[in-house]
Amino acid sequence: MSRRTLFYIGAACLLVFGLLGIYLLSNLSSYQETIKHGAAPEARANPYLAAERFLQQRGLPVHRADGLEVLKTLPSAGQTLLLLGDRNRMTPKQAERVLAWTAKGGHLLFVAERLWDEEAGKSGDLLLDRLGIQQYESEELEADAGAADDEPTVAEDETSSAATTEAEPAAADASTDDNPYPHLTQLYLENEDAPAYFNFDTDYHLYDAENRAHAWANSDAATHLLQLYHGDGLISVVSDSWIWQNGNIGEYDNAWLLWYMTQDSQVTLLYRTDRDNLLSLLTEHFPQALVSLALLLAFALWHLGQRQGPMLQPVTRNRRQLQEHVRASADFLLRHNGQHNLLQGLQQDIQRRARHRHPGFERLPVAEQWQVLGRLTRQPSSLISQAMRPLPKQRLAAADFTRQVANLQTLRNAL
Repeated sequence: MSRRTLFYIGAACLLVFGLLGIYLLSNLSSYQETIKHGAAPEARANPYLAAERFLQQRGLPVHRADGLEVLKTLPSAGQTLLLLGDRNRMTPKQAERVLAWTAKGGHLLFVAERLWDEEAGKSGDLLLDRLGIQQYESEELEADAGAADDEPTVAEDETSSAATTEAEPAAADASTDDNPYPHLTQLYLENEDAPAYFNFDTDYHLYDAENRAHAWANSDAATHLLQLYHGDGLISVVSDSWIWQNGNIGEYDNAWLLWYMTQDSQVTLLYRTDRDNLLSLLTEHFPQALVSLALLLAFALWHLGQRQGPMLQPVTRNRRQLQEHVRASADFLLRHNGQHNLLQGLQQDIQRRARHRHPGFERLPVAEQWQVLGRLTRQPSSLISQAMRPLPKQRLAAADFTRQVANLQTLRNAL
């Protein structure tokens, strides 16, 4: 190929690539795309991380505790303890310790966890039951109110009536025509023209059965925040705490409420009332390792377990004799075929030898056969009748079986 041809080919390739580049540049456009990777691992592990950071930004010292053991060293005065975690495994002694700490001047804020059980007369929430606070579903209040309107002359249950009576004034104030957000919880402060709004879950209602609360916050149908004095301290009870979680604390006045209830104090956040033991942590993080360990332990116990009897050493080949093989064969036949087959085999062998010695033996009656056997073997008739009689269906005793075999062997050897 000549140089001129190569030059033309190269120029054509450059022209094609140049036109392609011009086309691509004219059709390409730059843009920005934001890829959301979700919350950071620290935020996923701590649902109240934003609340901690918010209080720290407001100048409040915030500490995080892992269990109620912190009460041993935590002073009461000037402290706010936020119990935001699960309290299902709280013991009565721990509940008494928390209330005793509050009575010395601390501020306790916790979440109502269980509903009031009318039949049992308690809710099972140790803190709620000790303070006389009951939690209901808002639907139950509406049903009680409807029943009261339909039957005004019928006396209602004392507890349900009291809960409805308390909710009605709050609902009347919250559901006026001037209320733009009847579904939100409102908190009215002194010298303030407008209330603060929070989006508590309106499915639940807090009822102060002992009338100890001095402050509360209501939505149009229920009460979601109660405050009452306990000794020298203060207790705040909320129907739920999800308004302070990472994704909800920025809505409405949720963050302000948290600051308002913890202002001028040191804050201790307690997510759990008890620590996980080693077994629960291993079960949560290493289930496969636990299963493998259990299987290994079971195999080791099986391998080291005591056997039913002593182990028999294998017998050397140079001492095995014919007698041993015969005995082993007899034991095998006895175990698998039973006594009747062995005895019947001996009787048939005797009859076969008798036919050789006395032709026509098989056609004779049984009594004549026994007489022929007596003449041929010179054995008494009692032995012959005992050996050749039909075998019983039941299993013979060891002595009877041995005696029967000896008689049959005697007859067979004599033929």
